Amino acid sequence: MEYVSALVPPVVMAALFIGVIVTMVKSQGGANKTKEDAVVDATLARAEQTRQAGQVSQDRPVS
Repeated sequence: MEYVSALVPPVVMAALFIGVIVTMVKSQGGANKTKEDAVVDATLARAEQTRQAGQVSQDRPVS
C-alpha cells in the first residue's frame, strides 16, 4: 500500500496540470480573443496618453 500513497500526489498534480493546460487552450481564440485584444489595445492607448501627457508637462516652463 505504500506504493499507492507514493503515487497519489504525482497523479493528482498531473491531472490538475492537464486541466490547467486544457483550460488555457480552450480560452484562446474566438470571441475571447477579440475581447482580450480590445482590453490590451485600450490599456496600451491609455499608457501612451499618460506618457505623452507626462512629456508635455515636463516640456512646459514653470511660471
